[in-house]
Amino acid sequence: MFSLFILLFERVGLIILIAYLLLNMPSFKQRLTNRKKWSTQALLILIFGLFAIISNFSGIEIQNGEVSSNILLAKLSEQASSVNTRTLTIGISGITGGPIVGIAVGAISGIVRFYQGGIDPQVYVFSSLFIGLAAGLYGQKFIKKESFPLPAKGALMGAGVEMIQMACILLFSSSFTDAWQLVRFIILPMTLINSFGVAVFLSIIHTAQRQELQARAIQTHDVLELANATLPYFRSGLDERSCKKAAEIIKKFMKVSAVSITDKEQILAHVGVGSDHHLPSHEISTDLSHDALHTGEIKEAHSHEEIGCDVPGCLLEAAIVIPLKTAKGIVGTLKLYFTDAEELTFVERQLAEGLGNIFSSQIELGEAEVQARLLQDAEIKSLQAQVNPHFFFNAINTISALIRVDSEKARKLLIQLSQFFRSNLQGARKNLIPLEKELEQVKSYQLLEQARFPDRYTVHLEIEEGLEKIAVPPFIVQILVENAFKHAFRSRKTDNHVWINVSKKEDDANIQVQDNGAGLSDGIVQQLGKEVVPSQKGTGSALENLNRRLVSLFGEKSCLTFDSNQEGTLVSCLIPMKKESD
Repeated sequence: MFSLFILLFERVGLIILIAYLLLNMPSFKQRLTNRKKWSTQALLILIFGLFAIISNFSGIEIQNGEVSSNILLAKLSEQASSVNTRTLTIGISGITGGPIVGIAVGAISGIVRFYQGGIDPQVYVFSSLFIGLAAGLYGQKFIKKESFPLPAKGALMGAGVEMIQMACILLFSSSFTDAWQLVRFIILPMTLINSFGVAVFLSIIHTAQRQELQARAIQTHDVLELANATLPYFRSGLDERSCKKAAEIIKKFMKVSAVSITDKEQILAHVGVGSDHHLPSHEISTDLSHDALHTGEIKEAHSHEEIGCDVPGCLLEAAIVIPLKTAKGIVGTLKLYFTDAEELTFVERQLAEGLGNIFSSQIELGEAEVQARLLQDAEIKSLQAQVNPHFFFNAINTISALIRVDSEKARKLLIQLSQFFRSNLQGARKNLIPLEKELEQVKSYQLLEQARFPDRYTVHLEIEEGLEKIAVPPFIVQILVENAFKHAFRSRKTDNHVWINVSKKEDDANIQVQDNGAGLSDGIVQQLGKEVVPSQKGTGSALENLNRRLVSLFGEKSCLTFDSNQEGTLVSCLIPMKKESD
C-alpha cells in the first residue's frame, strides 16, 4: 500500500505541476474570473478533459491486490484494474466549472477508461458521471459568488467524491468479493491523495488570486500617484512645456522605452528612445497616430513597420496610441513606445487605456476651469463696471457750482474725481488691489460727497498695523461706505458717523464697516447680500453684487454678514490675508 501511495503521489505531482503552469498564464486567470460564460466552460472542458485522459493513461495497474505495472497504460489485462488520478481531475473540473463541466469531463474520463478495459470497465463510466455531477453541484454555488472553496473544504470534497468512486465499485462490479478486495487495497491512498490534490489545486488558485490582488493594489497605487503627479500639467492644457513634464513622469512610472504626447497636428513632447527624430513642434509622422486621431480608437503596433515611422534605424518596435478626448472631441494622443515588442502585453494595454481616460478627464477639467475663470472674470469685470451714473453727474454739478465761488476747491475736487474714476478703471482690470489703494478710493468718494453735503458725514479709520498691503477686491470698502451714506442716516444732517475697522482674525483679515444710523428691519437684513433689495436711491443690487464677488473669489467663508439694530448697522467679511502679488 505504501508503494501505491508513492506512485499515486508522483501522478498527482504531474497534474499539480500542469495546473500551476496554467494558473500562472494571464489569459487562463482572466478566464477564471468569468466562469459562467459558455466559452470559458468549453475551454475548461477541453483542458480538464486532457487532464482526465492523462490521468487514465498514467494509471497504475492492480491485479490480485498487488501493483502489476506502473508504466503508460493504453490497455489493461482482463483481470486487472487501474488506480489513477481520474477522480481528482473530475472533482477539480466540477468545482472549477460547475455541473456541465464536471459531467462533460466525467464522460470523457469514463469513456477513455471504458476503452482501456480491465475488470468491469463500465463501473468507471457510472462513477465518473456521478463524481462530475456531485463536484459540479458543489462548485456551482461558488461560481455564483465568483469565488472558490477554501483548501480545507476542497479536501473534504475530494474525500467525498472518492467515497462515491468506492461505492460505485462495490455496487456495480460483477463480483462483490473482488470489488471489496480492490477497495480495501486502494481506498486509503486514493482518498488521501485525492484530498491532498484538491487542496493543493485550490491553494494554488487562492495564492494566484492573492498575488493578483496585491499586484492590482500596487498598480492602482501607482496609477493614482501617476495621476496625481500629472494632474497640474494636464490641467494647464496641451502645450509643449506641460506635456514634456507629464511625459517624463509617465515614463518614470510606466517604465516604457518612450512616451510621446501630441495634439491633433504636431508632437508636443517625446521623452525616451527616438527623441532624436520625434521632435516637439514637428508634425505627427507616424501612420499609427494618424489612424488613432482619425478613428478615435486605441491603436497597437507590434513591429517597426506597423508604427509607420519613416526614419531609418528607429529602435521603436512596438507602440500603443491612446486618443485623448474631451467634450469637444479628440484633442490629441498619448503614445507609449517599446523597443521590445514582447513588452506590449494585455496588461500594458489595459493600463494605458485607463490612463488615457484619466488624462482625458484631467485635460477636460483644465478646460472647464479655464472657462470658469473666464466666466468669473467677465462677471467680476461686469460687476465692477457698474458705477452709479448719478454719483458722477452729482459730482460734476457740485464742481460746476464751486467754480464760481471757490475755484481752488473746485480744482481739488476735480482732481479727486479724476483719481476716483482712474481707480475705478484700474479696479475693472484687476480682481484684487492693495487695501491702501481701496482706502484712497474711499477718501476720494468721501471728499466728493462732503463737497455736496458739508459736515454731514464723518469717516473713522482703524487699520491694524501690517494690513495696509493685503489684497482686497476693488470697491469692497467704498461700496459699504457709499451704502451707509445713502441709506443709513435717512434725512439726518448731523452726527452721522461711519467706522472702518480692519483687524487680524486668525489667518484672515476681518473688514468691518459700521454706522450709527437708524438700523434695518429683520426682513431686510435677511435679504441683504442674497437678493436685490428695492431702493429709491439706487438699483438695490450693490450689496448682492459685492457678495457674489466675494464668494466667487474666496468662497462662502468670505460672504457678507449683517448685524443691525436701532443704534446702527455693522457689515463685516473675512478676507484671506495675502498680498496682491501672491
